[in-house]
Amino acid sequence: FTWQDFYWVYIFAATLGFSTALAEPSLIAVAMKANAVSAGAIGVVGLRVAVAIGAGIGVSLGCLRIITGLPLPYFIAAGYFIVIVQTMAAPKEIVPLAYDSGGVTTSTVTVPLVAALGLGLADAVPGRSPLLDGFGVIAFTALFPIITVLAYGQLAMLRERMSKSKLTGNNSR
Repeated sequence: FTWQDFYWVYIFAATLGFSTALAEPSLIAVAMKANAVSAGAIGVVGLRVAVAIGAGIGVSLGCLRIITGLPLPYFIAAGYFIVIVQTMAAPKEIVPLAYDSGGVTTSTVTVPLVAALGLGLADAVPGRSPLLDGFGVIAFTALFPIITVLAYGQLAMLRERMSKSKLTGNNSR
């Protein structure tokens, strides 16, 4: 088998990660509080969707790691390298919220389902050990929302700059 043969697993994993994060009670509470504290600048739905997209990507990538058997530290190191680079470019107001988004994603709804997926997948894939390969998906689920929330902040900053540019008539061609 090849890693491409498991495309349906990646789709299922992304859907599971997205939907469980979106339903996470702690994320709902944090999004509502962030909206209130930012006077509406951070949208409740926008933040929840940004976190859920990150969780979906993380769970799917975690499944890819289990299927391929590649070492977990390589993925985590690459992910945190991206986080460090994004942190330097993101608006400073969004950075603490982005870092906390990983933690609120991995709570009562997400962890049991994602852990069961990782352990079950490692048990089902020939040559994989649930003990050695089945764990680590939660780390991906916590890491990738940081990346997507930082991207959400960067896109909001870009959108604001573009709207200011249009208002002042600074269209450079």
